[in-house]
Amino acid sequence: MRKILSAIALSALMAVASVATAETLKIGVAGPHSGDLASYGIPATRAADLYAKEINANGGLLGMQIEIIKSDDVCKQEIAVNTANKLVSEKVAFVLGHICSGATKAALGTYKDAGIAVMSPSATNPALTKSGDYPNFFRTIAPDDAQAKLAVDFTTDKLNAKKIAVIHDKGDYGKGFAEFAKMFIEEGGKAEVVLFEGVTPGAVDYTAVVQKVKRSKANAVIFGGYHPEASKIITAMKKKKVDAFFVSDDGVKDDTFIKVAGEYSEGGYATGPKDNSSNDLYKKAHAAHEAAYSEKAGAFYTEAYSAMIAITEAIKAAGTTDYDKVTAVLKNQWVETPIGKIKFDERGDAIGAGFSVYQVQNGKYVEVK
Repeated sequence: MRKILSAIALSALMAVASVATAETLKIGVAGPHSGDLASYGIPATRAADLYAKEINANGGLLGMQIEIIKSDDVCKQEIAVNTANKLVSEKVAFVLGHICSGATKAALGTYKDAGIAVMSPSATNPALTKSGDYPNFFRTIAPDDAQAKLAVDFTTDKLNAKKIAVIHDKGDYGKGFAEFAKMFIEEGGKAEVVLFEGVTPGAVDYTAVVQKVKRSKANAVIFGGYHPEASKIITAMKKKKVDAFFVSDDGVKDDTFIKVAGEYSEGGYATGPKDNSSNDLYKKAHAAHEAAYSEKAGAFYTEAYSAMIAITEAIKAAGTTDYDKVTAVLKNQWVETPIGKIKFDERGDAIGAGFSVYQVQNGKYVEVK
């Protein structure tokens, strides 16, 4: 009897050991999972978790269960490098992230050296693809020059602004967007840039720059940056009775901007990814989020979910996690996602992704038709 029990015990231990050492296919998720910009990073982690859970429930990928490895970069360049090193050491097959353009740029060289492809749902700085320095980079969102052009065209053609103040947060993302906006305004010849200035992120208030806007007699402000600064600027504009439209980017098209700025956010505009809510995969992805978290998904969730589909479908089609084979599939095979049918060009930009303009109306962002 003891021998039988020993054999059973040994068999059980071997089974446990087998499960514990079973190989998984690791996908890294990098971005701000804490701090002021966590509302941009957490939706991506949730998208990764939910889609991985669905795949794992259906047998996994290449005969393996997907394991999501998360690493927090707080949207800071100096931390992003450590974040990348951590994911490389974990031997991830692919990285979903980063979220902020500056952090993405800082980390890409590390992934490139390790032969790891990266797909961001939100890093829009054009140089990330146009420079040609990062062939391992892909994104499921259109770049800043596209949304800056849309913002400028909307401000000059729809809002009829003739004098525009362009403000930015000095970062890779915000300043890049602002520089493109300035360029398009000057090239278009329909309006004049009466102020171009950077502000320091994290300042208590931005009354000084708002006073400059007022003195410039601008009838529109185009801001490049994120919601913490934007909410303070639009609040100061309203309190100082600056009669100018406020137009910003997808770094501001987040419900946190509305929550922080409150009533002062009303009427503000921001560019953001096109509304794909009629897409069946969009509906499925968002239903999964609401079922799991009892709330609506945040910014870039749709783009992150789309990235997870693109990543896993490419690995499936390649039949391997080999870098060259997977990236070749991404550039040659169309895939249906919540943002529509996409594939990637030679630079890594998503063909099929685009922007719309949204306005805060009654406490919600509404797409401007």
